Amino acid sequence: MSDRITVLTQLARVIASAPADEPLPVRLCRAYVEVLGADGGAITLASTTTQRLTLSTSNGVSAQIEDLQDVLGEGPGQDAYNSGTAVVTEVDGFRDRAFPMFSALAGALTGSLTVWAIPMHPGGATIGVITVYLRTGGLAHSLDDAQFLADSVGAALLDDPSARRQTPFSGWSDRARVHRATGMIVAQLSVGTEDAFAILRAHAFAEGTNLDGVATEVLERRLHFTPPHTGAASLDRPGDSTKGDEP
Repeated sequence: MSDRITVLTQLARVIASAPADEPLPVRLCRAYVEVLGADGGAITLASTTTQRLTLSTSNGVSAQIEDLQDVLGEGPGQDAYNSGTAVVTEVDGFRDRAFPMFSALAGALTGSLTVWAIPMHPGGATIGVITVYLRTGGLAHSLDDAQFLADSVGAALLDDPSARRQTPFSGWSDRARVHRATGMIVAQLSVGTEDAFAILRAHAFAEGTNLDGVATEVLERRLHFTPPHTGAASLDRPGDSTKGDEP
């Protein structure tokens, strides 16, 4: 039988030992990773699968995993959010049946590791996912304990006063850029929101970057999409000229 009091006490101790001026999502992410004995992790919130917001990542590998899931639209975090249940996957550079593109590309970026994606549903409905990874071995606690802690973290996030401040946590501004860029693509191509988001994601994949990077290009009008019959997107870089050299 899992000892929930013990793991919750461990979580509270790690959170309390962190600098008080750090945003709560950062402290919660670090504490969750430490209590479970993981190598790294990330917290994402979502109201729909197209509105995932990464609140905090513990290191560069975690950030790469989340960026890749955003761009591809697949991965254990996406599946955990949709199903409301924990998802465990082995990333080894090979294409698995569940997440073929994610497994292949994540393995190339990060090397072999195991990823656990745990949904947060403190009030019943899933509000997001905590994703942790290990290069070798297993978690320090059971999957039931990991789920209990994820729901506890979700409850803490729902009560986070920083969400009501004048200057929100920086991740919200990143996601807002993605939404505004999606709206601009809707206007440029006269397509639906889902299609515009898919175009944004596809361009990020083709360019080997993340959604926020492509959104910034669109918002700064350095990247604009031409109508579908032309079959092209135009990217204006500093120093580009609209006129070629005369023969």
